[in-house]
Amino acid sequence: MTNLETWAVIMAGGSGTRFWPASRKKHPKQFLRVAGSKTLIQEAAARLGDLIPPERRLVVAGHEHVALVRKQLPKIPPENILAEPTGRNTAPCVAWAAVEIARRSPRSVQVVLPSDSVIRPAAEFRKLLRAAIEEASTSSALVTFGVQPTFPATGYGYIEIGDEVSKHAKIPVHAVKRFVEKPDRARAEQFLATGRYLWNSGMFVWTTSAILAALREHAPTVLAPLERCRTSAEAVAIYPTIPSVAIDVAVMEKARDVRVVPFGISWSDVGAWPALPDVLPADPEGNVTGGGALLVAEDSRRNVVHAPKGELVALVGVSDLVVVRAGKAILVCPKDRAQDVKKIVDRLSREDPGWV
Repeated sequence: MTNLETWAVIMAGGSGTRFWPASRKKHPKQFLRVAGSKTLIQEAAARLGDLIPPERRLVVAGHEHVALVRKQLPKIPPENILAEPTGRNTAPCVAWAAVEIARRSPRSVQVVLPSDSVIRPAAEFRKLLRAAIEEASTSSALVTFGVQPTFPATGYGYIEIGDEVSKHAKIPVHAVKRFVEKPDRARAEQFLATGRYLWNSGMFVWTTSAILAALREHAPTVLAPLERCRTSAEAVAIYPTIPSVAIDVAVMEKARDVRVVPFGISWSDVGAWPALPDVLPADPEGNVTGGGALLVAEDSRRNVVHAPKGELVALVGVSDLVVVRAGKAILVCPKDRAQDVKKIVDRLSREDPGWV
């Protein structure tokens, strides 16, 4: 492994609106037990194993969720929780973390991960991380992970891969030709057929010096205000004025030396309720239950159910539904309309914000 100190940045600022009503502003998806006994953010931390110790892990989260982070990740030092006063997308998040790590450990490499993915097995994931860390440390490239697509997804961005440029422990690393925004179905099918495209996982590895240099070149309006701050309090004060932009758009799509590690193990961003069958076992009729609830299903197939532990959900003669109970709210919809849950959240935000 590299002689640079390795740090982790866990990005935990998302709102998870498509997981309403379980995911709310005060308790969003990453703090829920969606795919097992641990919450998603606990899984994100646990899968790092002993690769990166807790004292070298930063969590960037909304200020209203700091208490949740401390409760669910008690080994993270309080000074390692960066509290965003408002969400500004991933580029400001990455920039703030990079500036903070640079102050503490300028000769370092960073692993930047979302808090709400499900990746298994963890041991294989750490092998991929080690390969990416070696690549970033020896090349100064910006390294990302691309997931081998299993179907023509229209909800993910894609990465077109180029030639293999190196290997670490038999794990190949490829040049990135380009990033592609979420395609329509026909284009996604073309991508799948070529074998040259991977899903964009939103996970990154880079040296601290490399990401700071890339931000200075391609996103100076994001980085400069944070570099001028002498304290976290100053960073919090100016944070709402920083442009809201994704790190892919701000840097990755523009940078000259970007590389990708193909990702062949199980991965899901658990973006909406129909993703639960990807991460939870199904009964013989294809029904999946999360949250700890007990399901009794009669003549019912391929349903997704989520309710708190100790509660019973009974289904009779229905198929391909999402049924969720959380607090005093209940959601019922066809699985193929689950993306439209965001419309409910948008409407409630205007008409009755207490429900979101």
